Amino acid sequence: MAVEPVHRTGLVVGIAVIAALGGLLFGYDTGIIGVALLGLGRQFALDDTAKQLVTGAIIFGALFGCLGTGPVSDRFGRRRTVIGVGIVFAIGSILSAIAPSVGFLIASRFLLGLSAGSSTQIIPVYIAEVAPPAHRGKLVVLFQFMVVFGITVAYFTGFALGEHWRWMFGLGVVPAIVLLAGMFFLPESPRWLLVKGREREALDVLETVRGSDKQARAELAEIRTVADNQPQGRWRDLAQPWIRPAVIVGAAIAMFSQITGNNALIYYAPTILTKAGFSEETAVLATGGSTILVVIMTVIGSVLVDRIGRRRYLLWMIPGSIVALILMGILFQNGGPATPVGRVLVVVCLAAYLMLNCGGFGVCIWLINAEVYPLFVRGKGASLGAFSHWIFDLAVTLSTLSLVTWLGATHTFWLYAVISFGALVFVYYLVPETYGKSLEQIEHELRDHRFYPFQQRRAPVRERQHA
Repeated sequence: MAVEPVHRTGLVVGIAVIAALGGLLFGYDTGIIGVALLGLGRQFALDDTAKQLVTGAIIFGALFGCLGTGPVSDRFGRRRTVIGVGIVFAIGSILSAIAPSVGFLIASRFLLGLSAGSSTQIIPVYIAEVAPPAHRGKLVVLFQFMVVFGITVAYFTGFALGEHWRWMFGLGVVPAIVLLAGMFFLPESPRWLLVKGREREALDVLETVRGSDKQARAELAEIRTVADNQPQGRWRDLAQPWIRPAVIVGAAIAMFSQITGNNALIYYAPTILTKAGFSEETAVLATGGSTILVVIMTVIGSVLVDRIGRRRYLLWMIPGSIVALILMGILFQNGGPATPVGRVLVVVCLAAYLMLNCGGFGVCIWLINAEVYPLFVRGKGASLGAFSHWIFDLAVTLSTLSLVTWLGATHTFWLYAVISFGALVFVYYLVPETYGKSLEQIEHELRDHRFYPFQQRRAPVRERQHA
């Protein structure tokens, strides 16, 4: 029988909040471009292709950042890697603010992308490895909360600064400094310490964050059941048949979070709305107001994933986002809404879509990606999931404005609706429920071929606790 956790909630929450500031940086730097493009487009006379390149630079950098971070965090530790992320964020923000040309700005945004991609890999893993199982969901979701909060801050900061896009980029250095200062006082992941043979240090960290020697020793023993006699994982280990289901789920959830269109609208909603007849101020405020609802939904979702589970939460949220996309497609027929009522309905549907899609996939993507992989390849597995997120984010970023031009806004929204339905089917049949399970229990289910929902339904009832 497992020992009931007696953790120090305040301390663990503090650790998660400080680490999750990397998500605020990620959200701010990806969100601010949606407003900055309006001024940048005029100053540098950017066409749609150039706008997509400036926007996509950060995503292209993220592809390299997320893949490189897994091996780095496995070798040097989760905490040091997060500190490195903060340093690169600060440098990239300063360089973006002083960019004298479009080429320099693209290079600076690429550097920011290295840190953004790294943050999506390392921060959820770090929080998941420190947090107790009963509260792991809401604590890892703090990262996504910070992402959407950063996007909201970006939109309203951009609205306040108007044409001053250099200040928009430069202000990103502030949360980077706060992250760096905080991380110097946080502990290393106890799971990483144990893998490195530093058992005494791992026990000290667990005693600190759990507040109980008995609970710390019990958790250390459970971690040891999957850490003993395992060499550090290699990339090719992700292809092992028993690990493959985790790879499929982690990579596919990340993929669907992008190709269903949420970042496309976060990046380009002001541009799409202005082309449909909205003023620039109204377009920015409408998108910014929608992100406030995403923040609220993320808070609600952070509670629900630890009450009803990750899988059921997604199954509740995705259908509503499909309806919102279909209605937006109808409203954008014939070039966009021509009446004030039609414009209000567009804003309502946009807000509903972002709230349900970002508040659904956004809440679960980094959480599931940090939970499903075995300990010895968790860093590399999380890197692969983050890579899937960024490669499809890049594809969406480089195609959205072109799709709107070629297909029209109506058919673009309907295309995203069809893809969202495919995501719903995938979640129903293949995404397992990780709620209420320790990371070690999830790994045992992988090894026992009881990972997918259909495998769990047909498997005999058996003891799942391995404490």
